[in-house]
Amino acid sequence: MRAYGERVDRERDRLQAVLEALPRAAIVQGGDEHVVAVNRRFVEMFALAGRVPYEPGAPLGPVVEAVCDTFAERPDWVVDTTHAIAARRIHRAAEIELRDGRVIRRDVEPLCDEDGRPFGSLWTAEDITEDRRREHALRRDNEALAELAQQRNEFLASASHHLRTPLTSIISFCDLLADPASGPLDPDRRQFLEAIRRNAERMATVITTLLDTTRMREPRLRLEFGEVDIARMLEHAVHDRMATLTGAGLFTVLDCAPGPPLYGDEHRLEHVLANLLENAAKYTPPGGRVTIGAAPDGDSWRIAVADTGIGVPEPYREEIFSGFFRAPNAESGGFPGTGLGLTFSRDIVRRHGGELTVADAPGGGAVFTLRLPVAGPTPAGEAP
Repeated sequence: MRAYGERVDRERDRLQAVLEALPRAAIVQGGDEHVVAVNRRFVEMFALAGRVPYEPGAPLGPVVEAVCDTFAERPDWVVDTTHAIAARRIHRAAEIELRDGRVIRRDVEPLCDEDGRPFGSLWTAEDITEDRRREHALRRDNEALAELAQQRNEFLASASHHLRTPLTSIISFCDLLADPASGPLDPDRRQFLEAIRRNAERMATVITTLLDTTRMREPRLRLEFGEVDIARMLEHAVHDRMATLTGAGLFTVLDCAPGPPLYGDEHRLEHVLANLLENAAKYTPPGGRVTIGAAPDGDSWRIAVADTGIGVPEPYREEIFSGFFRAPNAESGGFPGTGLGLTFSRDIVRRHGGELTVADAPGGGAVFTLRLPVAGPTPAGEAP
């Protein structure tokens, strides 16, 4: 009997050491509704010292009552017997607010012997007050950021609208003044007039880009999905920008392999291709080459627009998609632009479940690659 008692004491000491090493408050209850072991964190969390006995062998009921007295609201569940809890063979968890404002996570795990018979339960508790406070602060900050983003979009839309009207008038009056019927213009005045019109058109382009970017960031905007013939879409995009490409003195090549139709918004995707072709025309010297290639790639389409222009330095290949940013070689070269076109284009591609990237083109220049899933975005993405 003495040896048995010593062995029990050793087992209890070992269990106590394990509980003390746990990072959470913990108590083990036995099948006879008594405390088997409890760690210091549990005693301190629920201020049990001096209130109720909690040493091994103490009755469990007063301990449970003392713990429940610290809850902000008395729980509506009835404390089951140990056998009933263990018999459920399920892990139970709950978040409980205490009277002092703390929030704890309580877990109950049934304990069974090697034959599967229940003999007790392990109760643990963790103070998650700071986690909940951080979540609340993060939720509040996200709401504030969403409100600021909405205000920004509304401001951009309003400012763009009010700027577009006078610009339209400026361009119209430039056309009237340039008309020979309005009277002759000497070479200097004609150059002045052309400069006014050119800069007014540039501002109008910036305003259009701002409006498009604002619309794309509007969560209520729905893309118009349908079946897209990639070859036809590419032909339309190249044809619509052929005057720009030819005017820049560039040779253009289109190579599209046969493949399945794509599920997407054809109008928006054509806008992406127009941006890429205009950039190629802008940043490629006369005599250069622009190549548009497309082919199926697994369950996606791969569309590449390559040029022989100034290229995009490797350190800036992500930043150019961030908005209002332009690579240093574009800035120093005196090329006009806002840095918004690529942001708008990547937004459209991502809402199709795809990706838009840039790399070095073979032989120099840049190649922008679109990867678009044939089936369109996943359910978590843009819905048709």
